[in-house]
Amino acid sequence: MHLSLNVKYVLIYLLFGLLSFLCISTVTSHLMMENAVMAQASDFYQEGIWLSEQYVENYFVKQEDRKNPATIRSHLTSLSVYLDARILLISREGDIMMDTQSDGTPEEPLKIENFNPVLPKGKYYTTGNFFGMFPEETLSVLIPVSHNYHVRGYIAIHTPMTVIVNKKEGYLFSFYVTSILLMVLGFLFAAAIWLMVILPLRRLRKAAGEYVLGHYNTPIAMKREDEIGFLSDTLDYMAMSLKDFDEDQRKLISNVSHDFRSPLTSIKGYIEAILDGTIPYEMQEKYLNIVLRETERLTKLTSGLLTLNSMDPKQNRLYKSRFDINTAIKNTTATFEGTCTSKHISVELLFSDRESYVYADMGKIQQVLYNLIDNAIKFSRPDSTITIETTVKYEKIFVSIRDTGIGIPKESLGKIWERFYKTDASRGKDKKGTGLGLAIVKDIIKLHEENINVISTEGVGTEFIFSLSRADEETAAQ
Repeated sequence: MHLSLNVKYVLIYLLFGLLSFLCISTVTSHLMMENAVMAQASDFYQEGIWLSEQYVENYFVKQEDRKNPATIRSHLTSLSVYLDARILLISREGDIMMDTQSDGTPEEPLKIENFNPVLPKGKYYTTGNFFGMFPEETLSVLIPVSHNYHVRGYIAIHTPMTVIVNKKEGYLFSFYVTSILLMVLGFLFAAAIWLMVILPLRRLRKAAGEYVLGHYNTPIAMKREDEIGFLSDTLDYMAMSLKDFDEDQRKLISNVSHDFRSPLTSIKGYIEAILDGTIPYEMQEKYLNIVLRETERLTKLTSGLLTLNSMDPKQNRLYKSRFDINTAIKNTTATFEGTCTSKHISVELLFSDRESYVYADMGKIQQVLYNLIDNAIKFSRPDSTITIETTVKYEKIFVSIRDTGIGIPKESLGKIWERFYKTDASRGKDKKGTGLGLAIVKDIIKLHEENINVISTEGVGTEFIFSLSRADEETAAQ
């Protein structure tokens, strides 16, 4: 059976209340009864010792030495009224010599059958009918009366157990009242917990259910500065991220479809034209070269997608090492020598030091350099200069790649890192581009936990600057 958290909470609270009352009515009641019996027996024993030493000690000696029995009876009766108990004066043989419930001294003392002054468990008190003398359960305390270090008789003090039970119930009533008050306070506490925890959790559960269904437009917005408020803000942030991811995924699929459809359409059209003879034989080589370029573009697009897919921080590993970034820049720039010569573009290298060692993944940083230099060449005017510069500041080395090309419109600066994004101005110049280069650059720099920035003015040029961790001697030893 499925029970909600609210129902479970109420059931646990009711069970706690029931067990508390059961505990008080059984365990607490039993312990209080034992304590009450012991306390009453101790009081009786102390009073009996005092009575024995002051008045009864010489009662069982010779007639000429004993005190006036009337005086002794008077003290026994007074103490009986004070203690609300029945007091007996018993001989060693079990004869009742004096009883506070009868007048005078009996001519023939009543004998207690099977009297044994050694009580069970060696205690000075017992509960029961005291050798059959009482019809109800009674607390009986037996105090020996000694004279000249010899036991001469006993003082027995008796009170019905109902008297002690009534006292115990009076004390127990206070426990019940206190427990009820605690239950009321507990109920108020439970209500506060329900309002502060259970209700917000229900809202969070409902919101999570909406997110599962893909509904991300309703924020929770609890505006609380505690753990639940933090969880609410986290879920709101997650919903926004999922919404953005969902939109990015749709956009990605749309862009991928578009970028794949165009070359595939061209390839299909040219091949069909060749096969059906629309393109004459002497022109086929030209169009087959176009088909080849389109397939190369598809291959490049697929490689870019695979590269981006491998940039997941949870799956991708960086193979960091200490290397000279200046040498990496020189080697990467050399691969563009032919392209730069054909476009009459010169590359100027400005290094702050002869050698600048960084600690990074050399292969991935070379890919960053390749993509950025490739972009700079694509969008530079003929007879222009591209400047690549390294500077050292504290524990970082900054690499700058600056061109004097067409620049990036201000409204597009925030979008250039998106996959497949191309500015309107770049579409006419970048015939072979996939729109993935800068997205790959951003992800690689992010993997290194570094930063990359862009400064651009339309019609003037663009500068990309990224940072790398400087390699010290300890890093070199590793």
